[in-house]
Amino acid sequence: MVLAKVVGSVVSTIKEPRLEGVRFLLLEKIDVKTLKGKKDFVVAMDAVGAGEGELVFYVSGSSSRQTEITAGKPSDAAIIAIVDSFDIQGKTIYSKSGLAGEPKRGPNRGVSK
Repeated sequence: MVLAKVVGSVVSTIKEPRLEGVRFLLLEKIDVKTLKGKKDFVVAMDAVGAGEGELVFYVSGSSSRQTEITAGKPSDAAIIAIVDSFDIQGKTIYSKSGLAGEPKRGPNRGVSK
């Protein structure tokens, strides 16, 4: 799985019939420590209803044809999850709720007893 940011959409009116109704999104791979784009883009089928600006996981190759939306379709990349948050070494790098940079909280992690 690869982390990327949804930066746009791709519209195609003439396509292989099995792709009718499938939404295509433009993704930019990101640096996980800075969240900055790497200027490395990929078009992926959207299997989860992602929106512009969201961080997502995408898969490529045969894994991209393993979702309910993409099964049996010609695909090389598919969005399989929308990221809520992630941390590195206990520090929240990204949080969809806007609390990035906070120490990770939870059982035995930064909680006073």
